[in-house]
Amino acid sequence: MNMNSLSLPSVSGQVGALVLAAALAIPAVAQQAQPTSAPPSAPQAATSSQPASPSTPAAYPSDKEGFWGHLNPFARKGWVKKRTDPINDRLTELDEVNAKNAKDIADVDARAQAGISKAQAAADAANQTATAAGTQAQNANSLAQNASGQVNQINSKVSGLDQYHQISDVDVTFRGGNPVLSTEAKQQLDDMAAKLAGRQGYIIELEGHSPVHGAAGIQSSERLAEAVKRYLVTEHQIPVYRMHAVALGNVQVASADGDTAPVKTSSVHIRLMENSLAAQDNASPHGAASSTGAEQP
Repeated sequence: MNMNSLSLPSVSGQVGALVLAAALAIPAVAQQAQPTSAPPSAPQAATSSQPASPSTPAAYPSDKEGFWGHLNPFARKGWVKKRTDPINDRLTELDEVNAKNAKDIADVDARAQAGISKAQAAADAANQTATAAGTQAQNANSLAQNASGQVNQINSKVSGLDQYHQISDVDVTFRGGNPVLSTEAKQQLDDMAAKLAGRQGYIIELEGHSPVHGAAGIQSSERLAEAVKRYLVTEHQIPVYRMHAVALGNVQVASADGDTAPVKTSSVHIRLMENSLAAQDNASPHGAASSTGAEQP
């Protein structure tokens, strides 16, 4: 009796230990017996027989697609990263290509702008050069026209240097062929010299006449012309180079109407000649004579 009472507790303890071990072994055997890829009907059977706990490892999806063939929304980071890395690489490559293209476009634009600026600068320089050349051409044309005008003026002056015309004339008479100027003769010379003060472009022609024949007449008329020249030089400072004298003796000289008459008195015929080109109207003996009203025929 005592032996049975002592063995019951030990037997019951052993049975409890076996039950506990069996309870722990069943999930482990079930986990080992679970297939890696269950058929489409397996989740339904498992759901109908025993709901899966979220805390168990079987609740987590695998790296493969789900039941409907779409991307599992509960995929892990590794799976997502493995599939997004190629896309990211392509995007990075596209960014690099776009950056390179943008840089190339910027370089081309910079070179184009530099070329345009250089061409514009060259065009501006060419325009300035053309403008300067046009100005120089105008200046050269003006100088050429001025030079042509001056040449024409010089030619006119040269061709007119020996062109003189008579302004006035006067006869100074002497008594008996004596080369002494009378008071009346001096007055005539004074009046003529007064017209010549400060004037240019004139000459004085003197012709000495004497009624004496032959060489004596020539010598007498020469002395008379020298007396007139001497008076004009000493009393009125008429330049000697402006006076030209000739001794004609008793040579008969034709008058203005073409008639000739014998020489009867000793005289010096004075002609005042003016170069119309060298002397201006306000500086010519003719102008002076006109202003004073003392011009003699």
